[in-house]
Amino acid sequence: MFSGLKLWWSTFRLSVRMKITLSLSAIAVVLLLSSIISVLEYRRMSNYVSELIAEDIRNINAAQHLVNAVDNYNLQLLAVIGDDSLHSVPNFATDEFLNYCDSLRASLSGGTMIPLADSVVYAYSAYMVASLELEDVLESNFIDTRDWYFNRLQPLFGRLRGYIDNLGSAMYTDLRHNSENFDSGFYRSIIPATVAVAVGIILVFLLLFYILAYYVSPLYRMVDSLKNYLQFRHRYTYTFDGNDQLSDLNSQITELTEENRQLRRRNSELKGEQ
Repeated sequence: MFSGLKLWWSTFRLSVRMKITLSLSAIAVVLLLSSIISVLEYRRMSNYVSELIAEDIRNINAAQHLVNAVDNYNLQLLAVIGDDSLHSVPNFATDEFLNYCDSLRASLSGGTMIPLADSVVYAYSAYMVASLELEDVLESNFIDTRDWYFNRLQPLFGRLRGYIDNLGSAMYTDLRHNSENFDSGFYRSIIPATVAVAVGIILVFLLLFYILAYYVSPLYRMVDSLKNYLQFRHRYTYTFDGNDQLSDLNSQITELTEENRQLRRRNSELKGEQ
């Protein structure tokens, strides 16, 4: 079987046009495949990181809503304490606040994010329980409302506000991390294209060397041999290894020059006999 393949390969013949076409097609295929891989990789990374960044932005906005809600409520409590004419506890959008907390906890990932969200909920519960004491404090003649606010409620508010700020800082850190991943993903996506361009350049130089060595150089040598034959009557003796049309052309030129030499010799002999 091996001998049969060897015999088939020895008789297999590629034309000059086919050799050049196959060489250029190989370069085109490498560049095309690398471009497709780069586009697909960039699209995958872009979609993935874009979703993460969009989720981080939504979470940061939700955390900002929490900050605004507790700040406004705390200012309303301070207004009640500072104005003796006010005796009712302001309303707080508890459902909206808890919905934001639940949405944050559901969308957050990582070992540090979820505990921070739980800490916000726990701190909020303690703060709200203490804030509900305001009505009894206002009705009491024995409790200083300002002392209750600054010593009892304000520390709980500070802790709640601190947990929300920590959660926001963690989300900003995650957003920066995802942005850096997007940058690194972009560079990873262009690596196949860069490699393909480098490989394409190498293939172009190899193809150039191949064409110069196996086609251009033999053509120049054939032309020089023909000039020597025509001008100095030197025998056309140039030969090279090959199995394509250029080799056939050289063989045919050799036959033509030999026939021409024999014809000239016969003409000379005939002239000599006369």
